[in-house]
Amino acid sequence: MNKVFPSATQALSGVVADGQLLAVGGFGLCGIPEALIDALRDSGVKNLTVISNNAGVDGFGLGKLLETRQIKKMISSYVGENKEFERQYLAGELELEFTPQGTLAEKLRAGGAGIPAFFTKTGVGTIVADGKELR
Repeated sequence: MNKVFPSATQALSGVVADGQLLAVGGFGLCGIPEALIDALRDSGVKNLTVISNNAGVDGFGLGKLLETRQIKKMISSYVGENKEFERQYLAGELELEFTPQGTLAEKLRAGGAGIPAFFTKTGVGTIVADGKELR
């Protein structure tokens, strides 16, 4: 498999599809895969579930995919600086799974290591724990 592509569009060709779950790197607006986000936007892929530290801002980062309504669900630890995210969420057009930042990082690490589940006391006694198993 060639790991070097001349463009982000070519890197995504044949790899992304509607309804996929994507983990998007970066912290805030630093280190985000801007060219890949643009290529995703231009591909027209839709109904994405996106895992990321935050939801971008209007017109930048994941905000671009929110503006084109390509994200159906965000799994994130912070979403506070994106007006379009707020509008879609409050209108019931976008699903949200808030996950504390450390737990989000551990979920990604555990998933990459093949660990299907783990227990953390973070969030016990808060709305984060609603509907989840308690021990």
